[in-house]
Amino acid sequence: MNTLDLGLIGNSRTNALIDKNASIVWWCYPYFDSDPLCSALLQGERKEDGHGSIDVVFEHSRLVEQRYERNSAILVTRFQDDAGNAIEVTDFAPRFRLHGRMFSPSMLVRIVRRTAGRPRIALRVRPSVDYGRARAETRCGAHHISYVGSAQAMRLTTDAAITAITDEKPFFLQDSVTLLMGPDETVAGSAREVGRSFHEQTLGYWRNWVRNLAIPFEWQDVTIRAAITLKLNAFDDSGAVIAAVTTSIPEAPHSRRNWDYRFCWLRDAYFVVNALNSLGATGTMERYLDYILNIITDSRDAPLQPVYGIRREAVLEEREEPHLAGYRGMGPVRVGNSAYFQVQNDVFGAAVMASTHAFFDTRMERPAGHQMFQDLERLGEQAILNYNVPDAGIWELRGQKRVHTFSSMMCWAACDRLATIAARLGLNERAAYWGGHAQEIHRVICESAWNEELGSFVSTFGGDRLDASLLLMGEFQFLAADDPRFASTVHATEKHLKRGEFLLRYDEEDDFGLPETAFLVCTLWWILALAQIGEKERARSLFEKVLDRRNHLGLLSEDVAPESGEMWGNFPQTYSMVGLIQCAARLSISWDDAY
Repeated sequence: MNTLDLGLIGNSRTNALIDKNASIVWWCYPYFDSDPLCSALLQGERKEDGHGSIDVVFEHSRLVEQRYERNSAILVTRFQDDAGNAIEVTDFAPRFRLHGRMFSPSMLVRIVRRTAGRPRIALRVRPSVDYGRARAETRCGAHHISYVGSAQAMRLTTDAAITAITDEKPFFLQDSVTLLMGPDETVAGSAREVGRSFHEQTLGYWRNWVRNLAIPFEWQDVTIRAAITLKLNAFDDSGAVIAAVTTSIPEAPHSRRNWDYRFCWLRDAYFVVNALNSLGATGTMERYLDYILNIITDSRDAPLQPVYGIRREAVLEEREEPHLAGYRGMGPVRVGNSAYFQVQNDVFGAAVMASTHAFFDTRMERPAGHQMFQDLERLGEQAILNYNVPDAGIWELRGQKRVHTFSSMMCWAACDRLATIAARLGLNERAAYWGGHAQEIHRVICESAWNEELGSFVSTFGGDRLDASLLLMGEFQFLAADDPRFASTVHATEKHLKRGEFLLRYDEEDDFGLPETAFLVCTLWWILALAQIGEKERARSLFEKVLDRRNHLGLLSEDVAPESGEMWGNFPQTYSMVGLIQCAARLSISWDDAY
């Protein structure tokens, strides 16, 4: 695996990544954070007799096209050989309403169809277990193969010859073959008919979902692809939102900045639900509210953590998996994330801000009320106590603690939004209480984080360095867009952090040295800030440059190398996809002015 030219398929329960050869190279089964049955993405140099992928072999063929079916999460890859023989590979995870509820099993469907000539193909199904330690054991039935060895067995039900799969021998594709890969249970119906029905209903689900999005006039395809990607990263079962599908794609070559992002950061999830809300997709927020309110209750006697597991697990012990060499051989491959025990004081604001919308949106099935407000007040009290306490900050520095301006600003946001909520509920005394604390925290930040010499706010109280999170001061309404301090902070941040057409997170050494790649969402925050201070045409130009960095399917990772433009970091990154939605909405002309 040499690039992140990968497509994402999924159904908000399981998801997988597929390369341009139609090889499933990453599939955590049955859930987002499970042992990957397909781990080729992190195997370094792949061997022909290796395991950890699901392939279609069509010799002497070339890629003709790989695209999503319009407004869906269904991926189609087309190949043709020199003799004019051609095939089409369709991949998706079923998702549609059935018997009054959402049907989204931990299943992938692959349909391989002849489109021209007399193609001869082979099917290779080689799942791995225990993070690449071994090949799954097989147990064959008349029309299925069970792959055993992971926490949950996976059954392949197919209308292809079982021996063609077990022996991996080529055969002529007369019409089509269907592979249903999921729970080790009997499939009701023939593989062909089930696959056809699932495809039709899943396509209908996604097109109906997209039809109800409130998208901007410009960059519609960008917005739709980003929204679908965010939806795929939201775990229906609990409401958690993962930061990315993968673990351990390095942020920069050989940097060892390899982290497991298959968990729910409260900060990241806020950005996701806020972006989907802006498009009118409120269901994800409602499920996330259930998740966060349960976490608040879980943590009554413990600090609120920055990150939790998708089932609200509090402990995410970090370990290395030696049987996977890593992306391009650049290990280590880490499972779990030690950030769970870090102190990151922005979490109070992230949780409150994610919940605020629920008090104002009357479309919601369960509008928020006094009980939820009281739960959130507990977080506000923690914000009051911790707004000027040293922490690891938004960038999760592992070796040092300082009073970070962003963390303090998020504590201010917790109090500010609580005051707004209290006023909405008619609780005037509580509104005054929270408004007073918000004013005091605001005053302290303005005194302690402003650097007169630089003419800018800075990353830490009393410091002299900048980081890209300062660009959110306008977005979070800490400063008005026309406040001269905001404009000067935007320009100072650009001066210090700009590399080519992209922005670093920060430019000082951390536990792993100096950052080498630009964090894509920081560039998108910069674009948003430029638009706010009146530099909209420049912002539009920079946005187009970011769009040029997307892969052929419209997806972004976490980082980009400023000089080469190559993507690095976990993929696809929800932060980056959120930024695309925000910038498209901010920069687009209105529908009223469109025609």
